[in-house]
Amino acid sequence: MIEFLLCALAAAGLGWLLRRRHRQRLAAGTPAGIPGMARIPAGEGRWRPGRVYADQGAARWQPGRGPAVPLAGARATAVRAPSVREGISINPGSRIVACALEGAGTMEIAVMPLDLRELLDVVPGLSS
Repeated sequence: MIEFLLCALAAAGLGWLLRRRHRQRLAAGTPAGIPGMARIPAGEGRWRPGRVYADQGAARWQPGRGPAVPLAGARATAVRAPSVREGISINPGSRIVACALEGAGTMEIAVMPLDLRELLDVVPGLSS
């Protein structure tokens, strides 16, 4: 009984700390961005977590580590569901947007279906 009470108190304390940190981020005015996974070049390499930001008209992919990838001039070329093999690395319910970058490079960005419309607004190219 005591172990259950201690676990409940620890969970409540952790929840309070996480809510506090989230409120601090919102108060700081940090743009949320669109969370997702990306790989460059398309079809190769590892999926890297990060966010797509569209602040001040300059869209960019900001990975968790490393330099940002500018998406100015990029256009979406296709939207598809992940393959079974890709579903192991990324969420199998996500949608993958293939993008052609301005410098003749390619990139794939995986986002959840609810974020897809917002991503296609940032990286235009597909007609709805």
